[in-house]
Amino acid sequence: MAALVQAARVLIVDDKRADRELARAALEGMARVECVRSADEGLEALRRERADLLIADLSLRGSNGLDLLARVRREQPGTDVLIVTTNASVESAVGALRMGAADYLRKPVTAEELSLAVDRVLARRRLLEENVRLRDALQTVESCKALTDCLDPGEVYTVALELLLHALWRKRGIALFNRSYQAMPDSAAFRGFTEAQAVRLRELLVGEKPIAVSNIPEIDEWTSGPLFDACAGAGVETDRVLTVPVRGQESDAGVLWVLGDGVPFEDSDFERAMIVAGHAAASLDNAVRYSKAKAKAFIDDVTELHNARYLHHQMEHELRRAERYRTPLTVLFLDLDHFKRVNDQCGHLVGSRALKDLGRVLSTCVREVDTVARYGGDEFTVILADTPLELGHEVAERIRATVAEATFDGGRSGPLSLTVCLGVASYPEHGVDRETLLSAADKAMYRAKSLGRNRVCTADELQEPAAVGSDAASG
Repeated sequence: MAALVQAARVLIVDDKRADRELARAALEGMARVECVRSADEGLEALRRERADLLIADLSLRGSNGLDLLARVRREQPGTDVLIVTTNASVESAVGALRMGAADYLRKPVTAEELSLAVDRVLARRRLLEENVRLRDALQTVESCKALTDCLDPGEVYTVALELLLHALWRKRGIALFNRSYQAMPDSAAFRGFTEAQAVRLRELLVGEKPIAVSNIPEIDEWTSGPLFDACAGAGVETDRVLTVPVRGQESDAGVLWVLGDGVPFEDSDFERAMIVAGHAAASLDNAVRYSKAKAKAFIDDVTELHNARYLHHQMEHELRRAERYRTPLTVLFLDLDHFKRVNDQCGHLVGSRALKDLGRVLSTCVREVDTVARYGGDEFTVILADTPLELGHEVAERIRATVAEATFDGGRSGPLSLTVCLGVASYPEHGVDRETLLSAADKAMYRAKSLGRNRVCTADELQEPAAVGSDAASG
């Protein structure tokens, strides 16, 4: 967790021991006080640890208080300076204030005067820091508006990671998330890594050594653990990581990791991280609801398979993938034989139930990565990813045989036996776009019907003459 807020640190530079002890006693309980005797010792103390306020005598042995003020303002711009002196004049006071001194006191200074002056400077400092904090928080809130346009849960995590890195002025970060509303593995996004590092981190965090992101309770700073093991395995060095869990009201969960790169995380970093996490969680809920609604729009009401709208969308996706990676793709077009007789003799309720049962049979014949969709009526389509024509023909034959051996519920009419015809077409030999490929598979299916039904034909066979007197058009 973030470190507790520490008391302000005050550094006193005075070559008179009595004045140093008076100042220490006056400020005891208000701040952490350190006293030194010279300008050089004061600068060394500042290099060792930053101070909120430096109190310096204008007249120091071997140096000038104004020279010390100038160096502090140049080397430690975050430190306020309070000047005290015995030989005060209007000119020296104005000069010190113009050079950036926060206040100016004339010796002898009582304990009450010094404590009031220090309290005034620290109060002004706290007010300025609060204004900066509020300004940064407002900027972070404004930047989080970009999350409202995210309609995909994975995009929410990616955009949130980019916003968090920008808000914290860091370069390297990881988003690991689980899209539970879909049947897919955990996903990840990386920023600030080489391509080789990102690939290896993905292999470790998503595949070989996954981290249960749903078990991360709160924003925290990590310095060891499984993530560091994964980073080491990918050749990534880091000494600390800010861990920011993001979860919605559903079971979706994820985490954003920001690598420290040798710079400690401050309280303000935790505050900005909380802002980004809160907006990301709200956007995640919206994205999940949208994705679920979109998924329902892609589901066929009768068979609970994907519908033609989803088929067209997935076909475009798979064709782009096949083109990019130069992999094969096969499409099966399937139609039930004489299904009109089932509706006419057994009724449409039995027909609808048979279609749903057929959908289940089809799903058992293909892999999870394949897509089964109801094209319309009693027509179905199967997309076989990374599958050449020969293997696609084997899958089609397996489907044909499985359907022919299955028994379907015919209601009062008793068990039903059904058969199908399938057309097989592959990318790129039979088409390089959706319309051409589907048309080739459809035509191959009609050729199968023309040859007597309960058959499989590939698009390679379309040049051969069809059987004479066929009744393919009758279903």
